[in-house]
Amino acid sequence: MIEIRNLRFSYGARQILRDVSFVASPGEVVSVVGANGAGKTTLLRILATLAVPDSGTVMMDGQDALARPLKYRRQIGYLPERVALYDDMTVRDYLHYRAQLKGEPAKRVRRRVAEATELCQVGNLLRAPIRILSAGQAKRVALADALLLRPRLLLLDDFLAGLDKGLREAAGSILSNAAAFSSVIVTGHELGDFARWTTRFLVLRNGVISATVDTAGLDGATLDERLDAALKGES
Repeated sequence: MIEIRNLRFSYGARQILRDVSFVASPGEVVSVVGANGAGKTTLLRILATLAVPDSGTVMMDGQDALARPLKYRRQIGYLPERVALYDDMTVRDYLHYRAQLKGEPAKRVRRRVAEATELCQVGNLLRAPIRILSAGQAKRVALADALLLRPRLLLLDDFLAGLDKGLREAAGSILSNAAAFSSVIVTGHELGDFARWTTRFLVLRNGVISATVDTAGLDGATLDERLDAALKGES
């Protein structure tokens, strides 16, 4: 279980996050939503140990994750909004290199790559040079990278941006399968797409989680109404 307690973060005098607290349990797909500039990317960067909070803690199974970042990083997968891959490599070579870079023992690398590429439906691209991939294919490869070590926490920033309808529909299946071994936290603006596979929405507003909307038992219209009210600060 991942527990975020009272995270605060500022850029100079500008406070981005203040007292952000929530829990993400294994098997959950949690969507963090909010206006542009609400701090969604900053939150994920803190959880990925790429930004240091002013205060607050991130707990994994009761242990302070940020106090032991090297061990924690091996248990997370992170897909940033802007993906940078190595264009001159094939997909297979890239994923093998990434698995080794993350410290996976050589005898398990091939299996990890096979599992991740099957999960992300890119097994047919293994011999393809990365430079010829479409934007959607590249994002799938980057997601396979994030999933290589079967992370206990999967962080996906603006996950659906730039993907066509077919790939968006496939994303739900991929994330549902990933949730079998991960707590999944995603950000973005595609609420209609998210609603099909999200278990819980967290609305980030004015630096705090201002509302929580559970999707269980809600029809599409009711969920839309509750999210719209929460995003407007009316809930």
